[in-house]
Amino acid sequence: MQKHLICCAVSATLLLSGCGTVDTVKGWSKAVGDSIPNILGDTSLMHRQDIQQGNIVTQEMIDKLHPGMSRRQVRYIMGTPILVDLFHQDRWDYFYSMQKGGKATTQERVSLYFKDDKLTRIEGDFRPSPTTDGLENKKETLVKVPDFESQEKGFFARTLEKMGLGGDD
Repeated sequence: MQKHLICCAVSATLLLSGCGTVDTVKGWSKAVGDSIPNILGDTSLMHRQDIQQGNIVTQEMIDKLHPGMSRRQVRYIMGTPILVDLFHQDRWDYFYSMQKGGKATTQERVSLYFKDDKLTRIEGDFRPSPTTDGLENKKETLVKVPDFESQEKGFFARTLEKMGLGGDD
């Protein structure tokens, strides 16, 4: 019985000692539970993953944008925006953050504004590069994006139509 009582007392002491605190010593936190990750984080024993979030935006992408572009053309260059506000549908926000190996986080933000479905202005951390002579010297490539409404019917729709089950669109 005494052995059982001693085991219970030792177990209770060990469990309750986990709630204790220590003084700050070379980066140690006051709570014992918080001190272990800080100690391991300061050594090279712990690998910290790079954390990327949002849309990657480059200066080349911004340089391709110009006022008067349609939303479709902008989406082709920039990709789908991370945020389209329901109350401000004429504003697209692109946000990117990067934290390399547990170090400080870098953030970049770009907001594109539209009026009558045409790009009117760009705000944020990127600005279009100024051209030297007012004209761009870059070779421009025209890419035709197919219009999905005018495409032919697919195999399944044609088969249903031949069977007399296909409805008119």
